Amino acid sequence: MQSNHGRYEMMTKTPVPQLILKLAVPTIISMLVTGIYNTADTFFVGKISTQATAAVGLVFTVMALVQATGFFCGHGSGNYLSRMLGAGENKKASEMASTGFALSIILGLIIAVVGNIFVDDLAMMIGATPTTLEDTSKYMRIILMGAPFMTGQFVINNQLRFQGSAVYAMIGLMCGAVMNMGLDPLLIFVFHMGVSGAAIATIMGQLTSFIVLLIGSSKGENIKLSLSNVKLNMYYTKEIINGGAPSLFRQGLAAVATLLMNKAAGNFGGDAAIAGMSVNTRVMMMMSSALIGFGQGYQPVCSFNYGAGLKNRVKEGYFFCVKYATIFLVVVGALCIAFSSQIISVFRDDPEVIAVGTVALRWTSAALPLSGCIVMTNMMLQSIGKGIKASIMASCRNGIFFIPLILILPQIFGLFGVEITQAVADMFSLAVSIPLAYSEIRHFNE
Repeated sequence: MQSNHGRYEMMTKTPVPQLILKLAVPTIISMLVTGIYNTADTFFVGKISTQATAAVGLVFTVMALVQATGFFCGHGSGNYLSRMLGAGENKKASEMASTGFALSIILGLIIAVVGNIFVDDLAMMIGATPTTLEDTSKYMRIILMGAPFMTGQFVINNQLRFQGSAVYAMIGLMCGAVMNMGLDPLLIFVFHMGVSGAAIATIMGQLTSFIVLLIGSSKGENIKLSLSNVKLNMYYTKEIINGGAPSLFRQGLAAVATLLMNKAAGNFGGDAAIAGMSVNTRVMMMMSSALIGFGQGYQPVCSFNYGAGLKNRVKEGYFFCVKYATIFLVVVGALCIAFSSQIISVFRDDPEVIAVGTVALRWTSAALPLSGCIVMTNMMLQSIGKGIKASIMASCRNGIFFIPLILILPQIFGLFGVEITQAVADMFSLAVSIPLAYSEIRHFNE
């Protein structure tokens, strides 16, 4: 019991900025490393052909759906177990940890089996052209085989973070990233395996993370996963849905948004436009990964203190994160605008790809500072168990605003409409985040 008391003291007594930074630094490192190894495939595959680059960009839709499933189970179970630890309900926290993990493995297996049965149909559905179909199917078939490891490792990673064990989570992700980045050039260029090599490198990275995180979850004060604690009943399922739905909406809609963007890019600019937009997406993911990591440092502080009834600490943490995230994003956005064409050319030295990617990167970077408020509001609402408000907020950037805009703007502006859609969607999302944040924060002083 002493160890749990030590964790309670740390989470409720440490000054809020200091606690957020302590939990955020390992998470920011984890997210940056994840962002780097997400772009590693794009970088190395970019040396093969424009078609191969486009294929990896297309399969990113499917990977985003697998990640969405993992985050759904991970955030759903993590938010709940953190609140229970804050309230001293350790048995419920332990049961939720094992239940969330079991559910993610089951869902991952279903995705792997069904996806591989319909792999060619799926490739056509996500926008593969006759020239990219073979590479897309080849890459996707292997990626799908790793779905259970991908969903499982996202769950353990998030549960460790929500317990305040961000360092264990960081080590797990970094081991996978090192494996992926080491295997990519080896399998693609030395063994001449092309896109299949890139896919195998990704899956080996996911498997490595899965094993290391599983070991990490059994160390120290961390909740141990066990079969006897799996309770797939209505109570825990409902709590996973409430805490995980915003993540599912956010990630799932990101996949739909990527699908529609790739189709629009293909219609208005062919394979080069798809490649240019997918490089832009990967670069922006890497840039925003530090922001997500910072926010994820706030999440356990938020849910634990909310569970312990210390709402002023939740409010203090929110404003601290919004302020410093926005300052950071202004700097990063300015650098991306200044060096946009050089950044795109690192991934694919094709004038058409660079032309499309540069315009998209400039616009997306200009709207980047708005993400501070949007992301922190979403994370705060999700962490305190406000599932409906958090789901609305999570759906804005890639769904409520992005989907209508990607269908309308290219019809008016052609390819330029595809390039500016994300920036316009971000402006609308900010307008929603402010009243939603205020609707909860005004009650924190009561």
